Amino acid sequence: MGFRDISDIVFPWDLLIPFGDLARNHPDGIIDLSVGTPVDPTPQVIQNAIASASDAHGYPLTYGTTQLREAVAGWFEVRRAVPDLDPSDVLPTIGSKELVGLLPSLLHLGEGDIVVYPSVAYPTYEVGARLAGATPLATDNVADWRGDTRVKLVWVNSPGNPHGKVMDVAALREVVDAAREIGALVVSDECYAELPWTSPYLGDGVPSVLDPRVRGTSYEGLLVTYSLSKQSNMAGYRAAFVAGDGQVVRQLLALRKHLGMIVPFPVQQAMIAALTDEAHVWEQYAVYARRRDVLLTALGGASETFEMDGSEAGLYVWIRAGNMPVLKDRTSVLVQQAQSRMPGACWESVGYFAERGILVAPGAFYGAAGNDHVRMALTATDERISVVGSRLGWSIPRKGFPFTW
Repeated sequence: MGFRDISDIVFPWDLLIPFGDLARNHPDGIIDLSVGTPVDPTPQVIQNAIASASDAHGYPLTYGTTQLREAVAGWFEVRRAVPDLDPSDVLPTIGSKELVGLLPSLLHLGEGDIVVYPSVAYPTYEVGARLAGATPLATDNVADWRGDTRVKLVWVNSPGNPHGKVMDVAALREVVDAAREIGALVVSDECYAELPWTSPYLGDGVPSVLDPRVRGTSYEGLLVTYSLSKQSNMAGYRAAFVAGDGQVVRQLLALRKHLGMIVPFPVQQAMIAALTDEAHVWEQYAVYARRRDVLLTALGGASETFEMDGSEAGLYVWIRAGNMPVLKDRTSVLVQQAQSRMPGACWESVGYFAERGILVAPGAFYGAAGNDHVRMALTATDERISVVGSRLGWSIPRKGFPFTW
């Protein structure tokens, strides 16, 4: 495989456009629960920081300022139970998606190398592997690759997108141990770690792959990527970082210097403000918690039957439907057209919601294992989420749903 082989990958969101148009035809407008882009204002403390740094006439540092790297290390200690991360082992990135997509290439992976990623996952893991010419392997079972020296990179995503499942310390340790046995790099995408909803994560937090209980005494072979888009409503800032194995971080730094992949200085200053202010994170968490309760109550009282899987953390509710009602002829055509490009029963659920003015993401976007699910984001306004129940024929919620897993 190589660069030319990625041309057959459908950009999934293009397939959702007709359903978005259908949802917009609702008399009361669309409720867009598909993409998951923040709708709330960027906190003022962050806006103030970027404004005060607007005189940025010189080139910024690819490595980031010392203050930024220290802020990241401090955040790991306070928020992620990682007490001894060296600030020199931190590197800011232009959002996390570019790192996910380009990392296999930056690591010089290619033909004969295998990149492992979750069976239900953000599609960029696969795209990045194929772009580099490596072989993607979608699996959640360590036994599928344990001992295989062709495996060079193992992606972990916890909490997972789209399903919100959290890997506990034991599960993370199993991945780390197996990867170290064959010299593979483990990279954990932890962008939703500040949004836990269920016990035990509410009290103890979502474990990081850099947690001493997972990594032992060494960061060797381990990286974490994290984005401030979710916790701080900074999606438009493209503010993220990678940290962990210092040798790998400096390898990436050298390449990124040549490529000019630099986080702008004003954004670096805004990142410092976001990482050192906990108040706005808790405030946004409370907003999403409220919306989540409203959405789950609406689903629990809907005239149709829905089952929720995972959804232990993150910005999404991951559901599958029971028997769907007969769709309108126009909607059925849209479903058939989508299924011809990307098979999956999930498109019937997408059509069901679109007829009611609600746009959701089909599980097929995230791999064949998600074909019967849809993802619903918490990133709509309070007003929009408040009317989901009426769109779904809300009645008294069924006992036990949705507050059990």
